Amino acid sequence: MMLTPAARDNVFSRREIEGMLADGRLITIVDGEVLKLDAWIKYHPGGDMAIKHMIGKDATDEVNAKPVSKCASLELAESRADGPISSPPIQGGVFRPYNKDEVEEDPYITELSSSEISAPPSPIFEPADDTLGLRRRLSVSTISSAVSVVPPATEEKPRGYVVDARTQEEIHLDASKYPSLDAEDQEYITKKYRELQKRIEAAGLYNCNYTAYAIEICRYTIFFSLFVFFLKRSHFCLSAFFLGCFWHQLVFSAHDAGHMGITHNYQIDTTIGMIIADYLGGLSLGWWKRSHNVHHIVTNAPEHDPDIELMPFFALSHRFFSSLRSTYYDRIMEYDAFARITVKYQHYLYYPILLFGRFNLYFLSWEHIIVGRGPKHGAGWWHRWFEFAGHIFFWIWFGYGVVWCSIPTWFDRVVFVLISHMVTSPLHVQITLSHYAMSTADLGPLESFPQKMLRTTMDVDCPKWLDFFHGGLQFQAIHHLYPRIPRHNLRRTQQFVREFCEDVKIPYAVFTFYDGNKEVIGRLADIARQARILEECRKACAADPYHMH
Repeated sequence: MMLTPAARDNVFSRREIEGMLADGRLITIVDGEVLKLDAWIKYHPGGDMAIKHMIGKDATDEVNAKPVSKCASLELAESRADGPISSPPIQGGVFRPYNKDEVEEDPYITELSSSEISAPPSPIFEPADDTLGLRRRLSVSTISSAVSVVPPATEEKPRGYVVDARTQEEIHLDASKYPSLDAEDQEYITKKYRELQKRIEAAGLYNCNYTAYAIEICRYTIFFSLFVFFLKRSHFCLSAFFLGCFWHQLVFSAHDAGHMGITHNYQIDTTIGMIIADYLGGLSLGWWKRSHNVHHIVTNAPEHDPDIELMPFFALSHRFFSSLRSTYYDRIMEYDAFARITVKYQHYLYYPILLFGRFNLYFLSWEHIIVGRGPKHGAGWWHRWFEFAGHIFFWIWFGYGVVWCSIPTWFDRVVFVLISHMVTSPLHVQITLSHYAMSTADLGPLESFPQKMLRTTMDVDCPKWLDFFHGGLQFQAIHHLYPRIPRHNLRRTQQFVREFCEDVKIPYAVFTFYDGNKEVIGRLADIARQARILEECRKACAADPYHMH
């Protein structure tokens, strides 16, 4: 990223940046440079949602971890920051307008109460109705001044929002298990994390193992050939099984391509990913990238991470009982009558629902393409139309050519579709396993990127010969730290990460596949138990309103 000498000499104070945020400007900090992204954001090929989560904060590690954010020219940067910035506006915050003649009297900018609001908050993701906006801002988990000097380590920074007892308990539990949130400790973790990245690069772990992909292609070919072989001989159940295996394995390579982990070239990897996901699998890579980029930045945040926003079927936190507003879907996730039934039994419904997860992905994929939520400008402008063609192609070869023309009866057609889709369900278990049992608490804006990723993500321990089955998803903690590392190198990277965790005293969560599933079911059961208790309390209050406390 190149800046002119004049731009490098221009240094913004924190107070000036706060004023820009109050004016609704899209400001973020990367490598000490102030980036004004108002004009550029629509060209970001990874979608605007991920970028908006980095507004108002130092996003150096988030951007460097997912360099798709840099793949378009960032020459809009105009200055350097005069210190760290924290807590993006999308996650709440109140910002004061800036008058260049004012005197900056405070050693650091503290949070403002609702009575001190002198101007509307940053409009990024804020509802038009200010009352609703204020209520949402008080309920989100990361609210502090968006522009602040780090306070002294001995002073506890006020969180500035209402925290229920259960949430506070989770925060205290995490705080007791992980390093202190004081500036010195978190800066040390960040320093060691960046040093680790250099070690990983020097070890060649960012280099793709193309021999491993040759083996992958052989495996895909075998599964597809068996699918066709048994289809031609009218063994429809066996044919459906091997088609499901083919789809299950393909997704891993689409995931690699979506993270630019194959050639590290945005257009080439995206094209590979769209051919695999859309043309062969009927799923939208564009939808997945838009959702997944956000997931990597706000992992396990109930209001923001679409991967855990599964109401009305699952609640990963008691906070979903209060009908949170999703910033990703831009709607209230209602804890309605249907949700009150399903959540109470979610630990029993977990596997049955995941059996049919692929059907929901079809819906989300078509919605993404039809509504046009992908990039409309810049390097990715043509992806929507390429994906649209891919979905037409998929439903012609699968829906018409296979299901309609090659299978004679409706009974066999239904069985074929159900088996082929249910065989892919281990993928949905693998995706959810690494996050559902982990923390959804927010420790505040001072928490470093690597600590947050390791706190909200776990790895799955498995023998090396089973790596093909998990497709790299068993190393999610490592993947969240360094998303561009090709999956065939993640096992080698694990030792580096273990050493890093021992050095900085961060627990490295790793479970066997069996134990990981027990953790997830246990977490779902715990939330279900809380849902039942809440329901009993509501019934008791309704039956005897005069004795309510």
